[in-house]
Amino acid sequence: MHPSPALPLALMRPDDGDAFRLALRTAQTHADLPVVFGGPVRDEILSLTQLIGVRTTGLRGLSVCAAAGLGGQVLVRRRPVGVADYKSADTITHDYDKPVLGEGIRSIVGVPVVVAGAVRGVLYGASRGSVPLGDRATDVVVTAARRLSQELATRDEVDRRVRLQRAAETEAACPASRAEAEEIRELNAELRVIAQAMEDASLRARLLDASRRLAALGAVPAPREVSPLAPREIDVLSQVALGCTNAEAGARLSLSPETVKAYMRSAMRKLDARTRFEAVVTARRQGLLP
Repeated sequence: MHPSPALPLALMRPDDGDAFRLALRTAQTHADLPVVFGGPVRDEILSLTQLIGVRTTGLRGLSVCAAAGLGGQVLVRRRPVGVADYKSADTITHDYDKPVLGEGIRSIVGVPVVVAGAVRGVLYGASRGSVPLGDRATDVVVTAARRLSQELATRDEVDRRVRLQRAAETEAACPASRAEAEEIRELNAELRVIAQAMEDASLRARLLDASRRLAALGAVPAPREVSPLAPREIDVLSQVALGCTNAEAGARLSLSPETVKAYMRSAMRKLDARTRFEAVVTARRQGLLP
């Protein structure tokens, strides 16, 4: 009897939109706010996907850029930003006056949803009346955003552990191919070391292309067309994937251990990895390493 195929990670994770909506609903109830809305942040763009208490469609699906409007200030400052009278406020840009004023909003506060130092979303509380939002209303939205941050962090950690478990299970299921895979990884790392020593730009490019083709052989899913990592970050990761310490990787790449450490930190940040091992696993899955 064959085991059932594992569900894709995206199908296992609950819809984050539901978590945003619950946070907004909770804030609205506890602070008696007439209007609450918000949504996730991707690539420094806030998308307003969840709206409660609105009367128009102007805010629905709106994309807010960093530094633009009140929400853009939240993205840049990574802390709550509010104004008592939106129309006359001189502390924000007014890029989104039409949908905001069209909704009749006067007093508003935006609160970031921060996970692992990055803004993953923004929650807003707003009123249409002449009385500004008080500290209590702001505190309620802040508390809702904090709880949402914890929920998203928990979901991220579950996803991370599932990815690592699947990677380990995949490798354990193919013991005969592990030696071949290790040989490919060593060859890939060696090609990148040799390429860096080549003065001939054409030959160096051919060697790096060969290393990319080797990396793509083990990519799950298909390799990315554009690498999120700089060439030196891939060089360092290729050595770490072989089990090299920072000093050993530096010796092979003619870099200091501190420089290797800096490249490694940068690669981990770009891959959203918390450990060296997770960075290597993620890079392999994206086709950046074999």
